[in-house]
Amino acid sequence: MRVDVGDAELEVEVSGPDDAPTVLCWNGAGLTLRQWDTVRDRLEGQFRFVCFDVRGVGKSSVGRHGDADQFTFERYAQDADRMLSSLEIETVITWAMAWGSRAALVHAAMYPHSVDRAALFDLSIEVADPEAQKMQRRLALQRQDAIGIGRFERPVGIAEHENLEHLRAARSASLKTDLAKHIPQLSMPVLLATGDHDPNLASSRSVAEMTRCARLEVMANVGHGSVLQRPDLACELFLSFTESAAA
Repeated sequence: MRVDVGDAELEVEVSGPDDAPTVLCWNGAGLTLRQWDTVRDRLEGQFRFVCFDVRGVGKSSVGRHGDADQFTFERYAQDADRMLSSLEIETVITWAMAWGSRAALVHAAMYPHSVDRAALFDLSIEVADPEAQKMQRRLALQRQDAIGIGRFERPVGIAEHENLEHLRAARSASLKTDLAKHIPQLSMPVLLATGDHDPNLASSRSVAEMTRCARLEVMANVGHGSVLQRPDLACELFLSFTESAAA
């Protein structure tokens, strides 16, 4: 479905029982809402998933007037708030990965009344190092092969975008936001889950030390893009987190 957020329309998919806890999913960089297909299948019936593409990503449009300031994590947070209001959803459990965890952090900080708890996988608030991420991911996969963990297929359509120029503009948000200033505003339980082969782990540790409401889980033999690389482990950690936070 398409949801109007004022000056743009977001591509949104809602699935799962209406009476189940609602999970708001934020995609990794360059990925579409298809990222979540595998975990949705694994957790079918247990949650109501709201998966969406931020403005400029996938099939989502951009502002009609080409405003360059629209590509910020703060604007994406505002869009998400408007989207949830349009869907008449009051509170969510946030689940995000990598670049999406940056946007989700800002949303949780700006709209804490809407986020019951937040699972932020592969979070870094520092400048990303894509080459280090790729190299360490390869090493993690080699370790998984050595101990007999099978590879997981990437969902179809995970990187299909209608406009690559808009995608590049959307991704530029990571260069425009001081994420550290939002961390003190987090008040809900936060899970930080990052692989031991992910260069983002150092930043995840720092974030965990900056707030009492966060706990860190280090995933063994896992690289960047953990939800895709180990959806089985990601689901296990997410379920454990939601159950413990609800207790």
